[in-house]
Amino acid sequence: MTVIEVTDATFDEQVANTEGVTVVDFWAPWCGPCRMVGPVIEELAEEYEGRVRFAKVNVDDNQQIAGSFGIRSIPTIGFFKNGEAVGGVVGAYPKEALQQVIEDVLSDKAETA
Repeated sequence: MTVIEVTDATFDEQVANTEGVTVVDFWAPWCGPCRMVGPVIEELAEEYEGRVRFAKVNVDDNQQIAGSFGIRSIPTIGFFKNGEAVGGVVGAYPKEALQQVIEDVLSDKAETA
């Protein structure tokens, strides 16, 4: 499974109006920690294929959606369930920590953002 690129124009269709769990990586090309998180997101997308959708939002090019979620620091990883934001983490979290949050969202243990 690939990580889909989401824009201001496609966010509703690709994330907000979808069923299930979507993990959204809010990032920018100039962000060093974002470049560290990118491969981790790719690995998780493969591991959770068929169970979780993964998306990336370039905050430089899509300031409307980033602003609507109050993204002030990147990388920020947002977790959505049935189109609703249910949590998020800021910074270059290790793979294991992201896996735990994903498992919590899948099992309804995540706190609402």
